[in-house]
Amino acid sequence: MSIKTYIIDAFTTELFKGNQAAVCLIENELDEITMLNIAKEFGFSETAFVIKQNTDSFLIRYFSPVKEIPLCGHATLASSKAIFTEFKELSQIIFQTHFGDTLQISQTNGKIEMKFPLHQTETTEFNDEIRKALGINEVLNSRYNSFHNMLMLELESSKELENLKPDFSILRNIETTISGVLVTAKSERENFDYEYRYFFPWSGADEDPVTGGVQSFLAKYWSDKLKKGKMNAFQCSKRTGSMEVELMENSVIIRSNSVIFTTGLMNLN
Repeated sequence: MSIKTYIIDAFTTELFKGNQAAVCLIENELDEITMLNIAKEFGFSETAFVIKQNTDSFLIRYFSPVKEIPLCGHATLASSKAIFTEFKELSQIIFQTHFGDTLQISQTNGKIEMKFPLHQTETTEFNDEIRKALGINEVLNSRYNSFHNMLMLELESSKELENLKPDFSILRNIETTISGVLVTAKSERENFDYEYRYFFPWSGADEDPVTGGVQSFLAKYWSDKLKKGKMNAFQCSKRTGSMEVELMENSVIIRSNSVIFTTGLMNLN
């Protein structure tokens, strides 16, 4: 079996920045063990598996090297780039996720626009061992999102956020039921509203270079705080990445770019 495969840098206009994702365009659904093994082989934070249903509708599933992920922004953006490259006649597509979400995608003004569902957060306590291992001095606010099973911690300073040097050897050995920790702060950069980083050593990788799926709750969090409907978000990881987000009534629009690194055929024999 041969599978058309893309490796794409998402949430960037430059190669070797943003977040890498592998996109596998499959004709028939693979079993979960095979998809997990492929994701392990690539070693990226997520690999997407896409099956065409009809002219503009596709099924999509996301796997980290450890497990299936319910929703992934950068792998959706990368998959959109691959589909628009493969099917140049399309200007809009729809992804159906394995967890029941319908994602509307379009190309607008040179950017790919993704419509994601909004998810809520709730106030929560947090494990202080996690705070210490992340290298955080003080937490302004802590929230929990059940859909992503993710803890969110807000810091006072985006410079502190950028300079965090977590001790992953300690983090990996902390017993927790969460999938990961999103750390965020109001941005001190010109033209950006908020910044964030995502750490998930329990679910796939130490740090996700750029993640868009978290905007399903993070954008609403900052919209409520800043009283703004349209904002610019910056992920201050080593590779960096950025996106524009816009809050709608029941969804969030994410706009950004991606760059194709390579394409090829993967052989499963």
